[in-house]
Amino acid sequence: MERIGIGVSGCGGRMGRMLTAFIQRHDRCRVVAGCEAPGSPHIGKDVGGLAGIAPVGANASADAEAIFKASDAVIDFSVPAATVALAEAAARHGKPLVIGTDGFTNDQRQAIVTSGTRAPIVWAPNSSLVFALLSRLVRETARLLDDRYDIEVLELLHNRNVHVPTVTSRELIEAAAQGRGVDPSTSRCAVRDGKIAPRRPGEIGFAALRGGDAVGDHTVVFAAEGERLELTHRVTSRDVHLRGTVDAALWAVKQPPGFYLMHDVLGSDKP
Repeated sequence: MERIGIGVSGCGGRMGRMLTAFIQRHDRCRVVAGCEAPGSPHIGKDVGGLAGIAPVGANASADAEAIFKASDAVIDFSVPAATVALAEAAARHGKPLVIGTDGFTNDQRQAIVTSGTRAPIVWAPNSSLVFALLSRLVRETARLLDDRYDIEVLELLHNRNVHVPTVTSRELIEAAAQGRGVDPSTSRCAVRDGKIAPRRPGEIGFAALRGGDAVGDHTVVFAAEGERLELTHRVTSRDVHLRGTVDAALWAVKQPPGFYLMHDVLGSDKP
């Protein structure tokens, strides 16, 4: 079986280097291109060399067009502004883009959705298929359990993470709100410090913990009088996200243009 050629955007970053090494170990794909920001010291260097593995025969470039010309699909771990430009390039070339980047504004996200009308784009800031399943379970549990069950969302990530809440927790909050039929923007409660009052009925609580090298723990608690249900997903290796993005890329090369989520990858025939 011929291996699918994948381009890595952000190939000089930590996740990009790990992704390159992971792809080269995979039996169904290989790295054929990489790109970095203009002016990066990684420009011109072999993408494999940047990852600390054998050369792959492709040098890092600042040209988004070139990476799509060389690749069957592109996986992005860069920064939001670069991702938007990549999505536009994906649309011009009609080739798949899997997005592992986080921290977009509403306008940036809408621009990516628009690019999805001309190319398969998979939005995968949390690319774990098990997390996609957790999100489904949270939505269904919130639908089945009425508001006698208080909902609390808790996240624990490493001490370098700067996004609060992470896109992962936002998805869990939105899933719980959808299950309850409420607006997540008005039902979410993120700060309780200094409040001298009982918990507001129907609110969806959120708490963020940061410490050490925790890759990502997310728990959704459904608590009522006399019982408590906890749904937890713990990630102990970043390989989970590398595997998920590669699975998404292998899936996306078979899809028509569209804006997809990991739920779509989970709910279809696997790549």
